[in-house]
Amino acid sequence: MRIAFLGTPDFALPSLKMLKDEGHALCVFTQPDKPKGRNSTPAPPPVKRFAQENCITVYQPQNIRNYEGLAMLKDFSPELMISVAYGQLLSEENLLVPKFGCINVHGSLLPKYRGAAPIQWAIINGERYTGITTMQTELGLDTGPILLSKELEILPEETAGGLYVRMADLGSNVLKDTLALLYKGQLNPIPQDECKATKCQPLKKEDGRLDFQKTAQELHNLIRGVNPWPGAYAFHNYSQIKIWRSRLTGRVTPKDVIPGHCYGDAKCGLFIACKDELLEILEIQIPGCRRMEARSCLCGRQLDGERFL
Repeated sequence: MRIAFLGTPDFALPSLKMLKDEGHALCVFTQPDKPKGRNSTPAPPPVKRFAQENCITVYQPQNIRNYEGLAMLKDFSPELMISVAYGQLLSEENLLVPKFGCINVHGSLLPKYRGAAPIQWAIINGERYTGITTMQTELGLDTGPILLSKELEILPEETAGGLYVRMADLGSNVLKDTLALLYKGQLNPIPQDECKATKCQPLKKEDGRLDFQKTAQELHNLIRGVNPWPGAYAFHNYSQIKIWRSRLTGRVTPKDVIPGHCYGDAKCGLFIACKDELLEILEIQIPGCRRMEARSCLCGRQLDGERFL
């Protein structure tokens, strides 16, 4: 089948590799190169690099909805479009080009967590399960009929980075199963229940700010959910301290202790008082230093009795 694959980050790579291995005639639409590093050298997105390494034609329109982008799509004349974390919305004209429309691979169990960063927000919100949904793309944001979905358990200490990798692989598997049903004429699109729909916003750097007036569980979830980006942080003596890993202790915060109060030393570890319990900090990063175990950070540094804000 002639397939136009729309994707940008490494999350899309397992799906693209699967389509290549299945022998489909492919082209790739991906976001334009973005400047990176001190010299702002344009860097190609992961999907473009893979496509070039495998002799797949690449298109990078600034806007796939305008005349230029639509012309590129018509030039390839696909039978089907597949989008996986592409980063641009499609127009009605785009969707009318392929005979079979467009299938989108989304990183949540729709209709929950429509929009950006569904993997991260599922962890931040303390969900026990998430999953992958394939849907029939329409003009609304992640509103199209559901084609297939598969659930995945979120592990207790899993970070967004770890879950991201597992979800990318699951996305490839669910897409493969969806295409098998398409070939057999057995797809049964199911409209989403709007009453159960939720939407999540793109993560911003300030979303990583820790508020110790919240419960230890809430902060533990946030630390996991914003790892690796944007990273959780708090302030100590006007310096921003990044916190990469934590552990629940079940130890109740004393009533006379202000949230954010620190306990610990290099032998016992680092603990911060939250609204209800003490949260153990396992990995930390102070300005100008690499990430390190909290106990190592405490060697030569006095934090016991200090306060994080």
